[in-house]
Amino acid sequence: MPSIPYMIPYIAMKKTSLYLNDAEVERLRRLARLEHTSQAEIVRRAIASYVPAGGADRDFALFGSGKGPGGSIADVPEEELLKGFGE
Repeated sequence: MPSIPYMIPYIAMKKTSLYLNDAEVERLRRLARLEHTSQAEIVRRAIASYVPAGGADRDFALFGSGKGPGGSIADVPEEELLKGFGE
């Protein structure tokens, strides 16, 4: 029995449609030609590497909040808290 030198693994995919303007269509064609692959593969790679713009990283919100002398603001005299206020 002859061996199969190369076999593409089966990956379940769904078909979809894209609306692209003329420049985007031409760029997709050119990229596929340059990469020697299909236009669908170029789109899949682009989706896989996409990083949403989103907002800034919110992990900074509490950064450093545990640092300090460890006391409570309630222990600071009111006069000291208001010092320089309204000047």
